[in-house]
Amino acid sequence: MRRQILIVAAFLGILIPFRSLNGQTADSQPVVIASKPFAESYLLAEMFTQVLEAQGIRVDRRPGLGGTEIVFGALRTGAIDVYPEYTGTGMLAILGEPPQSDANAVFGRVSREFTARWAVRWLPPLGFENTYVIAIRKQTADEYELRTLSDLASASPQLRAGFTPDFIGREDGLEGLRATYELRLASVRPLMQAVKYRALAEGAVDLIDGYSTDGLIERYGLVVLEDDRGFFPPYQAAALVSARLQQEKPDAIAALTALSGRLDARIMRALNRRVEVDGEPVARVAADALHQLGLGRMVEQVDAAPAAPNESLTAYFWERRTALSKLAGRHLLLVALSLLAAVAVAVPLGVMLGLADASAAEGIVRAVGLLQTIPSIALLAFMIPLLGIGMMPALVALFLYSLYPIVRNTYTGVRDASPEAVEAARALGMSDAQVLRYVRLPLAAPAIMAGVRTSAVIAVGTATLAAFIGAGGLGDPIVAGLALSDTRMILSGAIPAALLALGMDTLLAITERWVHPRGVD
Repeated sequence: MRRQILIVAAFLGILIPFRSLNGQTADSQPVVIASKPFAESYLLAEMFTQVLEAQGIRVDRRPGLGGTEIVFGALRTGAIDVYPEYTGTGMLAILGEPPQSDANAVFGRVSREFTARWAVRWLPPLGFENTYVIAIRKQTADEYELRTLSDLASASPQLRAGFTPDFIGREDGLEGLRATYELRLASVRPLMQAVKYRALAEGAVDLIDGYSTDGLIERYGLVVLEDDRGFFPPYQAAALVSARLQQEKPDAIAALTALSGRLDARIMRALNRRVEVDGEPVARVAADALHQLGLGRMVEQVDAAPAAPNESLTAYFWERRTALSKLAGRHLLLVALSLLAAVAVAVPLGVMLGLADASAAEGIVRAVGLLQTIPSIALLAFMIPLLGIGMMPALVALFLYSLYPIVRNTYTGVRDASPEAVEAARALGMSDAQVLRYVRLPLAAPAIMAGVRTSAVIAVGTATLAAFIGAGGLGDPIVAGLALSDTRMILSGAIPAALLALGMDTLLAITERWVHPRGVD
């Protein structure tokens, strides 16, 4: 067991230095700009990116990195440099302080506290607020005569709600809303940002939380209920920047500050509609907005032509074949490296356990199996403070998830190798090492390969979640498609991932037949 612990430690020791694979000095490092996984955040992050690129500053894009906890954790630890945030979110979700109604007071508070605690700086607000709203269908509003949130209180026992997980757990969300307006909803379903509007339009729920600048409110003709008691706090949008960026790239701070005060709610609703409703590429919409403000490159310089609305899925894939090939290659690299590392550790461990005392060995196998019970997105988020964002935390997480099937199958195969064949080998005078090499391992090979096949398929699927920590791969279009309600974009990641899993399983099945001992059924 000590040898296997040393193997794992050595593997992690090899991986961790690769966190600095780029070999860049502080001056040459690009500015890493991230976003949360919803359309407006994508759009603002892209505007930040193009503003910097217009000044000749290199940028590394990490769109859709994750929710508030993940993306702020990445900023605080220096894994990213900039992302768009909202003052109300900073006040309640990050600082954990009660809401205030004065926008200037909230901005002042978060500015002071973020600087004092984490050396993180809020740039001056962009000029608009994007606060929470409660939206319902027009027919529901007419049926129950709903115009305000106070009106909603009496009808709430008959209505089903669909709220984003963030909203459900926040003080400025469902908890506070219930207390302020005495809501007693018939049911509350957690829904992701990308699907809640469709769920409301199709009647799966009766009300949802939204943002005041959402373009989808207009698309579906929804009614926004008036917050007549002023419950929702101000949510001024602003760029949140890291300590590294402040110290090392004052030119980037100056370029981003040029956006402050230049956007209002009307402009953002129009921009969001182009992305969420009209399906225009985020890069194109951001370039248009910056060109109108005189801050970015010419629109013609942005290679992001919108897809034709009636374009077939095959044509969509063909047009993006180069980008999809790169994403598939990145995905395959993540899976292959993590799987090879898992095989290198899990097979020796399984062999050792197969030869050890059965009760102790079974306990160790089950302990390895506990890794499978950790939600993959939680494990990825846990890796960020340790390894930052990008490929390394994804590799470590995939490695850990790949261990159990290989350990379990290797252990079982070695332990249960034909007792008659083992006894016959010993009767011929073979040593334990010879029995292992010539009898147990050949007989266990099919079981070991079955474990490797299982791990490979699991790794291909789990690797799509690596997009949430900026590792790339086929999860990128899936995450972006969910945020932008673009089915073709989702499929452009999901279909290649499924084909990749099928291809790897087929290849390993051929290998399994090749290693199967002759004459053994």
